[in-house]
Amino acid sequence: MNRQMLRAKLHKATITEANLNYEGSLTIDRELMDSVGIVPFERVKVYNINNGERFDTYAIEGKAGSGVIGLNGAAARKGLVGDLIIIVTFGFYGEKELTDYHPSIALLDQNNQIKEMLTR
Repeated sequence: MNRQMLRAKLHKATITEANLNYEGSLTIDRELMDSVGIVPFERVKVYNINNGERFDTYAIEGKAGSGVIGLNGAAARKGLVGDLIIIVTFGFYGEKELTDYHPSIALLDQNNQIKEMLTR
């Protein structure tokens, strides 16, 4: 049996931009993507801490080191610049893979810089 488990998480990212006229997606600083293993065009789930909105979209690469977290297209209606969000991805794992399973979790500061990496 395979189980769907948390694979990657960017916790308390701050929205830095919202662009309604973009075709759609979530722009994420490339360094943040790399830190937890999110790849361009990967499906991500976004949870807005400020307003409770939850939605799925895909990740696109933002400038490395910029701290950019941008809501694009329809997602721009789901949050405001300054809102805190949680960005997650999930993966399917077999029972043997779960014996030493650990998701990649980055806790971010108010400037979208990593303040701590967690392994559980």
